[in-house]
Amino acid sequence: MENADIEPFYDMFPEFDFAEEEERLMKEEMNGMLEKMDKEELKPFFSKEEFDENYELILKNKYPFEKALDLLKHVGYENAIKTTGHSIFTDTSLKKRFERKIIFENEKTEGKDEKLLIDLCECYILLDRWFSYELLPICMSCLLKVALNRKEDKESLKEVEMDLLALSNARYQEIEQELYLNEIKAIIKYHQEHCNLTQLAYQSAWQILIDQLFFDHSLDHVIVNELHCAREAKRELEELAGCVDWKRKEEEEIGEKESREAKILKRWLQTSAFFLEHCRLWNEDIVELFNSIVQIFQVAKDNHRDISRKCIDCFRYANYNRTVGIDLLLESGVVDIMLEETVKNKAEDMQIKYYLNFFEVVCKRLKEMEEEGMDEAKRKEGKRKIHEKEEEEGFEDFIISFQEILPHYTLYHRHSDRIDFSDYVIRL
Repeated sequence: MENADIEPFYDMFPEFDFAEEEERLMKEEMNGMLEKMDKEELKPFFSKEEFDENYELILKNKYPFEKALDLLKHVGYENAIKTTGHSIFTDTSLKKRFERKIIFENEKTEGKDEKLLIDLCECYILLDRWFSYELLPICMSCLLKVALNRKEDKESLKEVEMDLLALSNARYQEIEQELYLNEIKAIIKYHQEHCNLTQLAYQSAWQILIDQLFFDHSLDHVIVNELHCAREAKRELEELAGCVDWKRKEEEEIGEKESREAKILKRWLQTSAFFLEHCRLWNEDIVELFNSIVQIFQVAKDNHRDISRKCIDCFRYANYNRTVGIDLLLESGVVDIMLEETVKNKAEDMQIKYYLNFFEVVCKRLKEMEEEGMDEAKRKEGKRKIHEKEEEEGFEDFIISFQEILPHYTLYHRHSDRIDFSDYVIRL
C-alpha cells in the first residue's frame, strides 16, 4: 500500500456532511482500507499529534464527536486484532474528553443514551489498554451486558465481538472478580454448548480471563478444570491452523494478504503463552496443548515468522513455570527446537537474547533442583539428555563465539561483563 493511502481519517471524511446512505458507504470504504493496512501502516493513526489534531477538530465542530466514534472504534479494532501495541493515547486531551463523556453519560438519570455509552467504552479501551480505575466498573458492566447478548444475527455477533475484543485489550490491569468472572464464565460456557460466538470473540473472552491469572491464582481451578482452557485452546488452534496457507512465502505474511485466521491464531498463541507461564495446575490436556503448539511451530518456521516466534514465546514462558517439567521440554522436542533456533541466529538479531535466556532458565532450574534435592534420578537424566543435544548442535562452541558480546544479549547478566558458561551449557 502506498504512503499516500495512509491519510488521517479526518482528511478522508472531514465534514461527515453526507446523506445517510453516502455516509454508510464512506464508512465501509474507510473500514475496508483499515483492514488492508499492516502494522506499520497503522502507526500514523496512533501518534500524539494525530489524537491532538482530532481533538482540535472536534472542538471546532469540524465533525461531531459521536460520528467520529465509529471511525476511531474501527481504527482501534484493527490495532487490537493485529496486536500492534501502538498507542500514544494515554496523555492526550482526546482521552480526557472520552473519560468526561463516559462519566457524564453514565451518570444521567434520564435520557441516557445506552448506544452512545457502549460506543464510548469500546472506543476508549480499544485505543488505550491503560484506562482509569474509576471507569473500570462502568466499562466492564456496560460491555459485558452487551457481550451476554445471545442473538445470532450478523449485527449482534459483530457487536459482541467488538465488545469482547475491547475488554481483552485492557491487559495488565487487575480486575476484581465481581466485575467480570460470572459473566465471562457464562459467555464461555454458553459458547461451548451452542457455538454462538465468532472465533475472535471466543478468543477474546478467554484472554480476558487468562490475563487475570497474573494477579489471581484462585482462577486456576476455574480455567483448567471447570472451563477446560487447554482443551479449548488446542481445538481452536488446530481449526485455525487448518485455514492457514503454510506454503506461502514469508513476504506475503503481513498486511492485506494475511488471513483473518492467521491473526486470530497469533492471538491464541499469545494467550496460550500467558496461560502456560502462569497456570499452577497441570494435566494431560495442557500437555496436549503444548504438543499442538510444537506442531504448529514445525509447519510455521519456514514461511510464517510471526507465528513461529509466538510459538517460541509459548516455549519460553512455559519454561519459566516451575510446574512444567524439564522432561516435557525434552520429550516434546522443545529443547531441540530452541537449540536449532539459537545456533542458526546471527549476532545482530536481537531475538537471540530470548533463545539464550531459555537455556539460562533451564540451567538455573536444574541447579535449583539439585540444591533442593528434588527428583535426583529425573534431574540427572534430563541433564544428560540436554548435554547430549547441546553437543550435537555444537552449542558450547556457539556460546564461546559470543563471548565478547554475550552480556549485551542476555537477560540475567545484562548489567555485568562476567559470563559463566555454565549458565548456558550443561556439563556433566
